[in-house]
Amino acid sequence: MTVVRRPSPFGELVSLRQAMDRLFEDSFVRPNRWASGVEGGSLPLDVHVTGDELVVQAQLPGVKPEDLSVTVENGTLTIAAETRSEEKTETSQYLLQEIRRGSVARTISLPDGLEPDRAKADFEHGILTLHIPRAEQVKPRTIRITPATNGQATTPITPETGSRNGTGDGVAASA
Repeated sequence: MTVVRRPSPFGELVSLRQAMDRLFEDSFVRPNRWASGVEGGSLPLDVHVTGDELVVQAQLPGVKPEDLSVTVENGTLTIAAETRSEEKTETSQYLLQEIRRGSVARTISLPDGLEPDRAKADFEHGILTLHIPRAEQVKPRTIRITPATNGQATTPITPETGSRNGTGDGVAASA
């Protein structure tokens, strides 16, 4: 006996509804997903600042280092990449094709006080990591506080010598 499976008329509606939901979400809820008309989609970034540098991480799965471009010009960082589709043969046919291919780019404004000429980039496992050092004049500084007693400044205890007079002889200035 042969079992014949007939498609449900509601199965088509469910997939149509899912397609409409996805279209609505891509267009209005997450409009940057298509990276302002660029074919391949958006480029997700993480950007954080440490005391010494600005760190930018970009997620670029499937991109080869030679297909990647990073430029800094007039305080603007641009990361661009391109993924190429494999050659289709006439004997193969896609049943499902969801991997996006093509060009993708992202441009962000950088804060002032960076030295992009000294930037370093690493690319490992599809993650591009840029380290852009901060200029010396904008790095946070620690200011040593000199204690005062009766209106007169005393020599602070230095960690190097363990004494107040800086000689290391263990004689502390009177407080």
